[in-house]
Amino acid sequence: MVHLLIGQLGHLAVIIAFVAGLFSFFSFFRGASSDHPELQQGFNKTGRVIFYIHSAAVFLVVGSLFGIIYNNYFEYHYAWSHASSTLPVYYMVSSFWEGQEGSFLLWMFWNVILGLIIIRTNRQWQAPVMAVFCLVQAFLTSMIMGVVIPGIDLKIGSSPFMLLRDVMDAPIFATNPDFVPEDGTGLNPLLQNYWMVIHPPVLFLGFATTLVPFAFAIAGLWKKRFREWVRPALPWSIFSSAVLGLGILMGAYWAYETLNFGGYWSWDPVENAVYIPWLIQVAGIHTMITFRKSGSALKASVIFVTGTFILILYSTFLTRSGILGESSVHSFTDLGLSGQLLIYLLTFFIGTVALSIVRWKGLPTTAEEVSTYSREFWIFIGAAVLCLMSFQVFVFTSIPVFNAIAEMFGGNGNLAPPSDPEIFYTQWQMWLAIFLLLLSGTGQFFWWKKIGGKELREAIIPPAIISLLVASIILIVQKMQDPAYIILVTAGVYSIVSNATILFRVLKTSGLRLSGGSIAHIGVGLMLLGILFSSGYSNVISLNNTGLLYDREFPDEINKENLLLWLNQSAIMGQDTLSYRGQYRDVDGVPGYVPNEKLIPTRDPMVAIAKEAYSRDGKQYFSKGDSISYNSENTYYRVNYATASGRSFDLYPRVQDNPSMGFVVSPDIHRAFDKDLYTHVTVVSDPEDEKEWSETEENRVRVGENFFVNDYVASINRIDRVQEVEGVDLRPDDIAIKAQIAVQTGEEDLTLEPMYVLRVNEKRAGLISAEAPELGVRLSLMNIEPETETFTVGINTAQKDYIILKVVEKPLINILWVGTIVLMFGFGIAVYRRYTEFKKMRDKGLE
Repeated sequence: MVHLLIGQLGHLAVIIAFVAGLFSFFSFFRGASSDHPELQQGFNKTGRVIFYIHSAAVFLVVGSLFGIIYNNYFEYHYAWSHASSTLPVYYMVSSFWEGQEGSFLLWMFWNVILGLIIIRTNRQWQAPVMAVFCLVQAFLTSMIMGVVIPGIDLKIGSSPFMLLRDVMDAPIFATNPDFVPEDGTGLNPLLQNYWMVIHPPVLFLGFATTLVPFAFAIAGLWKKRFREWVRPALPWSIFSSAVLGLGILMGAYWAYETLNFGGYWSWDPVENAVYIPWLIQVAGIHTMITFRKSGSALKASVIFVTGTFILILYSTFLTRSGILGESSVHSFTDLGLSGQLLIYLLTFFIGTVALSIVRWKGLPTTAEEVSTYSREFWIFIGAAVLCLMSFQVFVFTSIPVFNAIAEMFGGNGNLAPPSDPEIFYTQWQMWLAIFLLLLSGTGQFFWWKKIGGKELREAIIPPAIISLLVASIILIVQKMQDPAYIILVTAGVYSIVSNATILFRVLKTSGLRLSGGSIAHIGVGLMLLGILFSSGYSNVISLNNTGLLYDREFPDEINKENLLLWLNQSAIMGQDTLSYRGQYRDVDGVPGYVPNEKLIPTRDPMVAIAKEAYSRDGKQYFSKGDSISYNSENTYYRVNYATASGRSFDLYPRVQDNPSMGFVVSPDIHRAFDKDLYTHVTVVSDPEDEKEWSETEENRVRVGENFFVNDYVASINRIDRVQEVEGVDLRPDDIAIKAQIAVQTGEEDLTLEPMYVLRVNEKRAGLISAEAPELGVRLSLMNIEPETETFTVGINTAQKDYIILKVVEKPLINILWVGTIVLMFGFGIAVYRRYTEFKKMRDKGLE
């Protein structure tokens, strides 16, 4: 059955949202342009009402699309492409914004929320700011319109409500137009992580919040209120910078936890595209603060604030137009929106530049020369350094764009992006970051007052001496020798100590309210130190010291830097002993992981049958024969670490056997105060390979007597006569004997139960073998000799289960995460301070 109504409702809501966005823009524009109070009031009221209609329509679009995904309506292309019936609800949420249309919708959703807040909290700025807001919303809504203009065959937007039969040219739809696939293709396995549930909403909230200060800046230029726009825009800029920065860092943490490249930042063009506007935004915050204090840097503030939003649009164009398709693994594929995205970008870029040029001469400037010993000077230098950092990344990330432009004019677009982005970008960014750390440590001492050289020296010397002492200790303990790293550590410590000194003074005199800047700078210093230690001194410790080549077809990196672990056998890695303990599953309702051998797979990939009861910590979670809910695609490989100090812990790196993406590996991380152990498997034994069993080896043993099977010690625990044998119709005079053979695997014994069935009347016997594929063991009870009380056990062996894994040591990475929290705390204090300042002025009727 094809559910047309919900899709038609959603599509109708998109069109209503687009039309309402345009009308709301028109109303607010007229309200802001009119000089007559009554007309202003009328237009503004109309604009608000239409914006509420627009908001309701956007909410309806969101509800319709999520309803399609939640109800598994795979007749819709979006649901079929990004979801599946096996996804839990929280990953259905991720499916919502996995595609371009859903992510545009998420951006629109946040814009609506922010627009409603602006309407609620701003009086004087409502009309011009909301006019900008509504125009942006109309452009965004057009991205998911999915309509074709008749006559000129022009497609506008890509609708998430397209039916599968209208998108795919599959023969099945010719014979059965109402065909609905049983399941979707599912969510990208790399996105099946809790960070992907919260990271995109935070990141797109960051995108959306850049619009607020942009709208205030445009409104200020438009209405010639050149000075006044800064006060209401400043708290939004700080809030936006915090949210956007948090979104970026969440993405980095997701990459660290999920991807297997061993880090959190790879200088991928998609990552760079968001990093660039964030740097400009931080520079803008500093110049806006400078303007608020001294009246200078207003023009720079206009450039940075408007530039941030334009760069967000540019990053959207880069990541969604398909232009990065050959240089990034993260970019979206082009849905035919590249032209529309370019128009979107150019409209706001040209409009902003034109308005700025027209108003430029009217922007107030200060005639007073900025002293070298003033904080304004140092902030301006810091903003310039941030621009340089942004510009360096911008130029080389935009190489595909430059090539496309060259080809457009008949040239050869053959510029190549950096072959090793990590080294290329780091060698520039590190030195600029060092300069930034020194500036952030020194500039704080000016405290908005011009001080002389003598006072500056007296203020700097104590923290400088402390910094040198602390840095020296770090260098000795960490045995650092690289000159660049030594300078970075010294600069980082200096920034932290200097800002801590200022923080102490501020807390003593003014309380926490004025401490946001110092705390944020301390956070940045900690983050850069954490990045230095965890990346600069990242160390592969799973080196292959056996002298064996695992496989000639493997890359050198696997043969040299990976460790082979056979099931239940130990291997030495440095001072630790590693053991591979088998395959495990993540079962719903059961804490931790369940051994794979306790589950029998079924045709349903999400359901297994319990082979035996399972208990943990004294509590039984399921009984033999119970239906178990799990995801058969995910296999967790238990690796036990036994350290030289006597500690022991398990890690469970994951491999997902995804139908569309093949084997997708994700690491598991052991976190300690001083370092992380980052572990992921690189090669696993293929479960699809048929085992090659050896010739049968016969062993005559008694009950309780030990014997060897494939390097394991085994023994018959007991022999029982049974009355029922699964799959065998026993006759009254048949004799069925079951042996319980315990195989010692190193931890919990594994019991195999081969059977011997004697059909007395026919004088023939049947053997039912028992098999443990992971151990490479198959046992048969071949003969029984009552006279000697011995039993003949047939043994077949095969290659045991194994994994090859890589372990990377990440020293002091926690400093990076602590720095992130400190930075966000500083941002939070600064937002609160600036908002209370704005609120006070607004309540006086001055804003």
